[in-house]
Amino acid sequence: MQPLQAQDYPRQQIDFDLFVQELFAQQEDENVPYEDFYETLFQYYQRPLDLNNTTPEELASLFIISRPQITSLFNYMQENGKLLSIYELQAVPNFDLITIYQLVPFVRVEDAGLNADQRPLWQRVIGEDNNALVLRYERTLQVRRGYTPVDSSSRSTSRYLGSPAKLFLRYRTSHTQDYSLGFTAEKDAGERFTWSPEDRTYGFDFYTAHLHLYNKGKFKTIALGDYQLQFGQGLLMSSGYSVGKGSETITTISRANLGIRPYSSVLEYAYFRGAAATYSLGNINVTGFYSNKRVDANLQTQLDTLQNVGDFFSGIQTTGFHRTPTELTNKGRVREQLYGANASYLSKNRTLNLGLTAVATHYSSPIQKAGAPYQRFEFNGTSNYNLGTNYSYTWQNVYLFGETAVSKSGGVGTVNGLIANLSNKVEMAMLYRSYARNSHSFYGGAFGEATRNINERGLYTGIKVKPFAKWEITAYYDRFRFPWLRYRIDAPSYGDEYLVRLLFKPNRQTTLYAQFRTESKGLNAPENTTAIDYVAQALRRNYLLYYEFTPTPVVNLKSRVQFSSFEHETPRQTGYLIAQDINLNFSRIRLSTRYALFDTDSYDTRQYAYERDVLYAFSIPAFSGRGTRMYALLQFRPFQNMDVWIKYGLTHYRNQDTIGSGLETIEGPRRSDVKAQVRYKF
Repeated sequence: MQPLQAQDYPRQQIDFDLFVQELFAQQEDENVPYEDFYETLFQYYQRPLDLNNTTPEELASLFIISRPQITSLFNYMQENGKLLSIYELQAVPNFDLITIYQLVPFVRVEDAGLNADQRPLWQRVIGEDNNALVLRYERTLQVRRGYTPVDSSSRSTSRYLGSPAKLFLRYRTSHTQDYSLGFTAEKDAGERFTWSPEDRTYGFDFYTAHLHLYNKGKFKTIALGDYQLQFGQGLLMSSGYSVGKGSETITTISRANLGIRPYSSVLEYAYFRGAAATYSLGNINVTGFYSNKRVDANLQTQLDTLQNVGDFFSGIQTTGFHRTPTELTNKGRVREQLYGANASYLSKNRTLNLGLTAVATHYSSPIQKAGAPYQRFEFNGTSNYNLGTNYSYTWQNVYLFGETAVSKSGGVGTVNGLIANLSNKVEMAMLYRSYARNSHSFYGGAFGEATRNINERGLYTGIKVKPFAKWEITAYYDRFRFPWLRYRIDAPSYGDEYLVRLLFKPNRQTTLYAQFRTESKGLNAPENTTAIDYVAQALRRNYLLYYEFTPTPVVNLKSRVQFSSFEHETPRQTGYLIAQDINLNFSRIRLSTRYALFDTDSYDTRQYAYERDVLYAFSIPAFSGRGTRMYALLQFRPFQNMDVWIKYGLTHYRNQDTIGSGLETIEGPRRSDVKAQVRYKF
């Protein structure tokens, strides 16, 4: 193994955007909370983990090194003592240079004495360098229908009550293994910025705040305010910090057992509000949690057989939008209470982890589905209870993991897998999941094809091969089926999916990869004229070619060509996108630009392309139709403690007179957006 030189570890040389883009290469679900993952990973980048004071679960949450490699690292430190330098990673068995280069931007080796600050919390907060206030403004420049006067000739009389501006305010300060403190406020476009207690509106439409303390005596974590939970494989409690299927085929299939996490995002449903704490009893950690918050729901009134009037709702509304009178009426109509506990055992050599989780959820009004055939086994009622157990075990170069849980209905869900380093050049992963059609978990997010862990069985196999020093091949195959009906699928169905990617990195300035993905999945046949809908296989293929070149420290070039096709008992539909990025990096100024062409036959061949955005924002827009996309993102530092971002994006559609639908309709073929953000560091 070649020695690392000091000049090989400049943290600023990592392309953080490319790193995230590769993890999200095939994420095409607009309901996935990408922002939560992106923000948490960026926090690690800003405040690297201290390898001498971290845990296997924190390292696993980076999705860079495998579980066998993590075990190898801790075994090395157990035999040789704490690391003296980051360059000592070269001596750790199963660590190669490529892995080390990927890891070092997110970790550090620090003297333990530097973390032993005994001053009061308020003094540590004031002196912390990771102490910043962020203010963001964004809006679409064209007028959308929701902001126009009511047209008397139209049947729709609904309009947005607020301005088209979207506002975001956040303050957060944190120090690794010590504390995290912050609050976030947001007003979406169309929402009012007003003080209206009767509508539960107090200036901004949404607020979240948290205070987390770490390592206070026997208490490993104390959380007050808003927080998230992630236990086991996320079958009962998943914070949204997960990736799923993508071009990283090994490390992303298992979940990290992170326990309590701060919440500072603006997803207005995927969090808990109350208190939680983790108490250490030697090798056993016990976590208790309680949450009490309001959720959005459309309450309806029904008259039961005893002539008693009662309210019910069909499900929680998760958009977070409160722009129209109807949306405001549904705001916070139902109270959700959740409480439970988790006990986790970790062996002294950190190879075995066992956990037990119990959760109870109660709503102030019952959930009652509409009664469609595919909803027959969905949850109904006011209370649900879950009990689950999870495990993980590392034996030599093999990591075994899994979780099994049962809900009040008796439905059982289970997910089990393994990750193995077959050699220094070959890694393999396998995962089997089985989620019953009556398995109910409101905050679960374990590995699966569907967005919820219900009515699914599947087997995933992934592999990563490094045949030569500069080459990497990754691939996966996933076979799944749905034993019961689903939305728009009026029969039990099945499907499969596979991906192959070939990556070539001749030097640290150049990256080239080609990727192919295909998916076959059952859907109701289009334009069906028979009495009963029948299910036919829909075939989707995606091709991607990516090239990046950094000829100088100032100039970075990225080229992207992607093509997709879709067939579903109809003529083959196609779509493509070609994008060229030019990024310039100076000492105090960074400019990122893109020009892209896209052409799709339909929405089914829409193209997703990751875009650079302002700090803490994450953007994967979808393009359908025919047109061009341009954007420019400028970042500069006018003062030592202030950073400014300004982004302008323009999408021009050809052969279209309108863009969007409903209240989001824009008259004309162009949509342009502006976004400005300021961060001030105290």
